[in-house]
Amino acid sequence: MGDRKTSNHSDMTDFILVGFRVSPELHILLFLLFLLVYALILLGNLGMMAIIMTDPRLNTPMYFFLGNLSFIDLFYSSVIAPKAMSNFWTESKSISFAGCVAQIFLFALFIVAEGFLLAAMAYDRFIAICNPLLYSVHMSTRLCTQLVAGSYFCGCISSVLQTSMTFTLSFCASRAIDHFYCDSRPLQRLSCSDIFIHKIVSFSLSGIIILPTITVIIVSYMYIVSTVLKIRSVEGRKKAFSTCSSHLGVVSVLYGAVFFMYLTPDRFPELSKLASLCYSLVTPMLNPLIYSLRNKDVRDALSKLLEKKKCSGSFFPFYK
Repeated sequence: MGDRKTSNHSDMTDFILVGFRVSPELHILLFLLFLLVYALILLGNLGMMAIIMTDPRLNTPMYFFLGNLSFIDLFYSSVIAPKAMSNFWTESKSISFAGCVAQIFLFALFIVAEGFLLAAMAYDRFIAICNPLLYSVHMSTRLCTQLVAGSYFCGCISSVLQTSMTFTLSFCASRAIDHFYCDSRPLQRLSCSDIFIHKIVSFSLSGIIILPTITVIIVSYMYIVSTVLKIRSVEGRKKAFSTCSSHLGVVSVLYGAVFFMYLTPDRFPELSKLASLCYSLVTPMLNPLIYSLRNKDVRDALSKLLEKKKCSGSFFPFYK
C-alpha cells in the first residue's frame, strides 16, 4: 500500500467520469439517445409548466404541486444530461472539482425534494377523495406553499449533509469515477479513508428521507382505496381511481429505480448506472407524458392553448 498515494479533496483539481463501458462506435448512438431524451424532458416539463401557469382552470393545489414537480424534473435532469452528452465527444471526460461538488449538491437537493413533493401530492389526493367537502379548507394556499417550501428545505438539508460528508473523505491517486455523473457511492470507492461511518450515516439519512415519504404515500392510498371501494357506482370508482393512477405511476417508477440502485451491490456498477439513468433522465421524461395522457384537464388545457395560438395566427404572423 505504500505506493498508493492519497490526497485530500482540497488537492484535487478534477475527476474523470468513466461513463458507460461501451465501444467508441456506440458513443454517437448514446449521444443521440441522451439528446432525444433530454429534448423530450425540456419540451414536456416546460410545456407542462406553461399550461399550468396560463390556464386558470388549473389553478388548484394538485396542479400547483404538479408544476413544481415539472420544475424539479427539469432542473435535476439538466444537472446531469448536458455534461454526460459532452463527455461522449471528449477523450478526457473530465469534470472539475467544483463541478463535481455542484452535481452532487444540486442532484441530491432536487431528488430528495421530489420525494417529499410526491408525499405531499399523495396527501392532497387523500384529502380530495376522502374529505372532498373540506378540500378547499384543508388544502389552503398557505398549506400548499408550506408543503412545497418544506420539500425544498428538506432537500437542501439532506444535500448539505451528503455533500459535506462525501468531500471530507481523502481520495486515492485514481480520479476515475465509474459513473456518468458525480455520485457519492462511486466517489466513496475512490476513497482511502475508512468509510464505514460514512456508509452508516448515508444509510441512516436515506432511511430518514425515504421512510416518512413512503409511509405517507402508502397510508394515504390505503385510505383512498378504502374510500373508493365504498363508492357504489362503477363510473364513480373509475373516476376516483383515474385521479390517482398518474401519481401512482410516477411514484412507482421513481422509487422502483431508487430501491434498485441502492440494493445493487457495488460489484455491479453497470446495473447501478442503468438504475441511475432511469430516475435521473427517464423519469423526468415520463412524468409529463403520464400526467398529460391520463389527465383530461391537462389535455383540454393543451388543446385550448394550441387552438388559441392557431386562431391568433401566431404560427404565421406575416399573414396578419
